[in-house]
Amino acid sequence: MMHTDTHAFDPDTLPPLGRELDLLADWVPLAGQALIELGCGAAQFAQHLLARFPDTRVTGLEVDRVQMDKNRAAPAVAGLTLVEAGAQAIPFAEASFDGAFMLKSLHHVPMDLMDQALSEVARVLKPGGWLYVSEPIYGGALNEIIRWFNDEGVVRPAAQAALDRALAGGGWTQVQEHRFTQDTHFASFDDFAQRMMNVSYRNDAINAELMQRVAAAYAPHQTPEGAHFKRPMHVRLLRRS
Repeated sequence: MMHTDTHAFDPDTLPPLGRELDLLADWVPLAGQALIELGCGAAQFAQHLLARFPDTRVTGLEVDRVQMDKNRAAPAVAGLTLVEAGAQAIPFAEASFDGAFMLKSLHHVPMDLMDQALSEVARVLKPGGWLYVSEPIYGGALNEIIRWFNDEGVVRPAAQAALDRALAGGGWTQVQEHRFTQDTHFASFDDFAQRMMNVSYRNDAINAELMQRVAAAYAPHQTPEGAHFKRPMHVRLLRRS
């Protein structure tokens, strides 16, 4: 069964989810585990996980040099190791980890390397290890704004198709799947631009005309309390055979 999500998906039909860590903790054991995050960014999720499960070890991989420089400059976090590397070439031995997670990161892997990345994850997981993949669905009001400057209508379905191929190829079993919405809030358009447009892994120029178009698309959502969006998400949990 294909799991491609499209812009026609209505986020209002999906249940809300407060903390994604609660969902992961319901699905898999996290205490005392050796885990790896592919595309960790600032490793905020890993830090929340370690605060809740301090006897766990998390290795975070991030390919973006600018973000890694920020990570290296930040205070060390007990149990967290950060490595500059991509999911398509994981610098660890076979069967090194109990579980892996990718949060809004699989669609950032170059499309021709997605299959290789999932093979690499399978390689470094212990038999029976799990992979949690959380991906944004291409739909909803927030996506309609973001697509003005970062249209992911191709790469997001490609990420789901790569998971489908991994399952069809054997070696993986899907054990859980869930779609939900996450509340996203911006205080102002400046806040939106800083968080969504001024990101180090994007290197395309945003000129004044494009900025005005994005601002115009954002403006109807702004209230005295800021702008609130429901961001639709799709999570799949795979287990290594």
